[in-house]
Amino acid sequence: MTNPSVNILIVDDIAHNITALQASLTQPDINLLVADSGTAALDLLLKHEVALAILDVNMPGMNGFELASLMRGSPRTSHVPIIFLTATAQDASRTFRGYEAGAVDFLYKPFDSRILQSKVDVFVQLEQQKRQLAAQLVTTRQMLEANEMLMAVLSHDLRTPLGAVLSSAEYLMRLEAGDTVTTTATRIKSSSLRMARMVDQLLNLARLQGGRLHLQPRSIELATLCQSVVDEFATHKGAGQIVLASEGDSAGRWDTDLMWQAISNLISNALHHGEPGGSIVVRIDAGRAERIALSVTNRGVIPAEVVPHLFKAFGAGSVGGRSREGLGLGLHIVREIVHMHGGEVGVQSDETQGTVFSIELPRTPVRGRGSLSGR
Repeated sequence: MTNPSVNILIVDDIAHNITALQASLTQPDINLLVADSGTAALDLLLKHEVALAILDVNMPGMNGFELASLMRGSPRTSHVPIIFLTATAQDASRTFRGYEAGAVDFLYKPFDSRILQSKVDVFVQLEQQKRQLAAQLVTTRQMLEANEMLMAVLSHDLRTPLGAVLSSAEYLMRLEAGDTVTTTATRIKSSSLRMARMVDQLLNLARLQGGRLHLQPRSIELATLCQSVVDEFATHKGAGQIVLASEGDSAGRWDTDLMWQAISNLISNALHHGEPGGSIVVRIDAGRAERIALSVTNRGVIPAEVVPHLFKAFGAGSVGGRSREGLGLGLHIVREIVHMHGGEVGVQSDETQGTVFSIELPRTPVRGRGSLSGR
């Protein structure tokens, strides 16, 4: 696959100088744009994208330095690298003026055509690489959009049969059909709820990776939000182990739905992987003016070799010796949501304190990092 030609601008008021430059630089992947004055060069720059400009310094009317200054002042051409050519005797102050005007190089006539060719080849290759990267970026964006659309369709199509399965399981649980039927129905309901969470996580992951999950912050009390999450777990096994403690004014501006999901994922993780019967403490420390801390602590220890992989998508296959439930996306989504708010998330685990997942958030979201900033 051949690369499209790269535009190189040559500006010189003397015809035989232009002819010499054309003879030196003509090759299949270069399209030479020629101007005999600064005004003509500006006209070409308005019409064409240029990878490099080779400017003669000594031109009547608008000289090379003045043309370079105008190029640097325009957003369209400010990035174009410039090589100055001059027949004037070498002068340090003149050379410095050239670099000050934005030149990447300053050559004196008569120049060695091989040296000029090698310098121009570097900029041609850089332009071709830039185009390749731009094309790859477009392809990646298209793939992410297709992935998100696929996840959305799958989520929609899977929710309908899942809803039917859940309704049927709940109906069976209400029937007095014996312990075997009730136990089976309970298992069906539990598995269906887990599958529903997996569907939601896949959809959210697709949105996160596509940069399409944007913050919608509003004023809330973090303690109130945590209490609503804890209440949601009231019917789960081990919910009586969850304790909520809050100190200070926990008011701030966050995306309620996303923070709800992050806190829910941490509590769910603690329920699934903590010691059976051990307490789970959700603690809010709101003593500082600008930032607020949230932690979720459970008994049990995560092996040291697993810790570095906890927040990776589809990460560690087991935690604390127990096989994970689901896709391993919960903690990854927690990290991404916290980063979207400009916060930090971490984990510490040892025999003394158990496992502590900690979040630190600014009370007002700041621009997050990576793909999550809508970046």
